[in-house]
Amino acid sequence: NLLIIRSLLDNPFIQRIVGFANQAFDLYAPRLFSYYVNMLNYLCETDPRLERHFAKSAFACYAFNLGGKVRSWVHTDHLNLAFGWCSVTALGNFDPKKGGHLVLWDLKLVIEFPPGSTIFLPSALLRHSNIPVQPGEERLSFVQWTAGGLFRWVDFGFKPAGIFAKEVGKKAADEANKARWREGLNLLPRLSEVSSTS
Repeated sequence: NLLIIRSLLDNPFIQRIVGFANQAFDLYAPRLFSYYVNMLNYLCETDPRLERHFAKSAFACYAFNLGGKVRSWVHTDHLNLAFGWCSVTALGNFDPKKGGHLVLWDLKLVIEFPPGSTIFLPSALLRHSNIPVQPGEERLSFVQWTAGGLFRWVDFGFKPAGIFAKEVGKKAADEANKARWREGLNLLPRLSEVSSTS
């Protein structure tokens, strides 16, 4: 398995997808992007045993969904950073008008999602899934994200949330979590900022 994973990580096409997602993330959500980069840099500098899969990526985690007819059921990714984004790239050979659509249930949206497309979504908050592709077609995906626990670990002084709460008290820990949520919402792009970049 390690040889397969290494060949995927070293694949120049995967590296281009990572680079594209990184640049798009920085372009459309620069404050959130900086938060991701700074946290990951700080984490890696503090513990030299940690190895980044892609040197310049803002994301810490990756999933290669290579089953041939990859389909996800309605779900949220509750372990992702609650106010954060994940990057999903559709791969394969399929007719995006007939299948492979991304469904954002809470927004009541069904989106054509052709092979080679990348989307960012707050996957911890929005229920999402995708529609199956037609017989004989192939759909794969590549997902990039960072677990919310990594941000908490850094923000709480490299301690689990439970130990942090015991040290500072439940009320102070609750206030810290509320402050993290408010700060996180301020990192998100505003419509006026996104409109001005296009």
